[in-house]
Amino acid sequence: MDDMSCNGCGASITPGEHSVKFKCPACGEMIVRCSKCKITSNNYTCKKCGFVGP
Repeated sequence: MDDMSCNGCGASITPGEHSVKFKCPACGEMIVRCSKCKITSNNYTCKKCGFVGP
């Protein structure tokens, strides 16, 4: 199992959490956001290319 953490706040993603995964619009790297960051629209940063998104 992959150790996933939120690209916004760094929190560990637990199984069953309502998180979201999608590809970075700039480079295609996987972005993971926890339910809290998703709801509050916190910014995230791509760990590979540094792209910042809402």
